[in-house]
Amino acid sequence: MSNKVNISYGQHRSQYGVLRLPERKEPCPVVVTIHGGFWQSRYDLEENNPIAEDLTNRGYATWNIEYRRVGEEGGGWTGTFNDVIDAINHLLQLKEPYRLDLSNIMIVGHSAGGHLALWLASRTEIKSDQTFNELAVSIKKVISLAGVTDLKKMWEFHKEKGMKSHVSALLGGSPHEVAERYKIVSPIELLPMKIDHVLIHGVLDRHVPVELSKNYYLKAIEMGSDISLVVLPDVEHFKIIDPTSTAWDAVIDTIF
Repeated sequence: MSNKVNISYGQHRSQYGVLRLPERKEPCPVVVTIHGGFWQSRYDLEENNPIAEDLTNRGYATWNIEYRRVGEEGGGWTGTFNDVIDAINHLLQLKEPYRLDLSNIMIVGHSAGGHLALWLASRTEIKSDQTFNELAVSIKKVISLAGVTDLKKMWEFHKEKGMKSHVSALLGGSPHEVAERYKIVSPIELLPMKIDHVLIHGVLDRHVPVELSKNYYLKAIEMGSDISLVVLPDVEHFKIIDPTSTAWDAVIDTIF
């Protein structure tokens, strides 16, 4: 069993996280989990509760974060991005009271959360800019589960399917209208990344095509990034965050 506490990192109702602590006395390494749902407000952090529980039972402190999403005041550009940074920076305030080991922070993001996790990895080398808050903690490793690695390709995929583009909603326009925004937050545009990162993707994924992770991996390798790719046959989009599935075993293998 784990101890669980809801903690706010800002004033908005969506600026909070759920910290789970394992039964151990020494300082715990931390896994931050970032949920998906194409950055939309109708999806929330509860999606990640099962994996957060599982990781905590394995001895990690988990910080399952919520953030303002599209459809909420302040969500989208740039609030969603700054919230994710602020939520992770908040670990500095939780370090002493909850005995957290911040020397080994891992980020696990699923789907749109995978996009945000990879974007965060790129922020570890950026000290300051005018657009986003500064990331104040160091991240050891990022794991993208069926992550949106290429926002332009995702936008094109939705367009081909005749769907409303969730990427446009997040960034405030199409790749033609706000090209610069796509450049500074689309992971494939931010390579190479020095941080150790892993992409895990199911072949049967109908929400985020596995090709996005494959293409990102090939470009990352070419540019000298520290990266590995795990492609899972017979696995769809949500199986990858089901702790009862063999797909989750593949995720655990990359964490330990």
